Amino acid sequence: MRFDRVIVVDWSAANLPTSATSRANAVWVGCHDAEGGQEWHHRTRASAEAQLLTLIETARADGLRLLIGFDFAMGYPAGFAARLTGVAKAPAVWEWLAGAIRDDAENRNNRFEVATQINAAFPEGPGPFWSHPTGQHWPGLPYRRVGIDYAALGLAEKRAAELAVPRAKSPWMLFNPGSVGSQSLLGLPMVHRLAQMPGTAVWPFQAPDAPVVIAEVYPSLLAGEVAILANADGLTADQAQVRLLSQALYRLSGADRLGPLFEAPSEAQEEGWILGEGHARLLAEALKWA
Repeated sequence: MRFDRVIVVDWSAANLPTSATSRANAVWVGCHDAEGGQEWHHRTRASAEAQLLTLIETARADGLRLLIGFDFAMGYPAGFAARLTGVAKAPAVWEWLAGAIRDDAENRNNRFEVATQINAAFPEGPGPFWSHPTGQHWPGLPYRRVGIDYAALGLAEKRAAELAVPRAKSPWMLFNPGSVGSQSLLGLPMVHRLAQMPGTAVWPFQAPDAPVVIAEVYPSLLAGEVAILANADGLTADQAQVRLLSQALYRLSGADRLGPLFEAPSEAQEEGWILGEGHARLLAEALKWA
């Protein structure tokens, strides 16, 4: 389980191009390989996806094996994929979202409209998605979690991955601090596009033995180390976390110690899983290696 280059991406659900100066809430791409590490900042998702395509093509042309981690949920609680698409597989949801989500070059997107559309497919009660900006009104998309009966919907509020990492938020939550739901709605169409490239596998839905492996990551597994670096070097938390997690994963790869991080329970085949769950201490230790 060795990779020549590791990339970690902190995705964004911004509705407009992010600030060119503060660089908070933007897309950050961190990379580590034998030559060291570097990070790139993108004001739009389109710009970030274009760079990722170039990085993948370059790695393939150079014969390098590539691991790419995205910090959003790659799947939803069991039962959702079949309810939405008729197929109980996460890639079917990616394809469905790729056809439904509109996300232009300036970050303008329709994610709340799509969430409302999905919620309407659950007539037995408020649908699974919730939360939106204050002052907006989306019929069928509750502002708060209160009133949503997930048992009645035949779904869980959280995936097994979020239960294993309690700080991780449910993918149904679309807005407010710590939420990841909007990033998933806007990121999964890109995952669908990247997954169509030859030699690409998305773990844990496919075996991680392809030249390019895409996986879900959770940079907050290194929350303490991220806070220390961000404070010491004056970095945004997003930049610090893509730097540290890509470095930790690359060092584990070089030491041939990545294998255990790719172990996942059976639920992961439908819901997805967080690469490194249960191995936060090992990730932190790797940062101390020379």
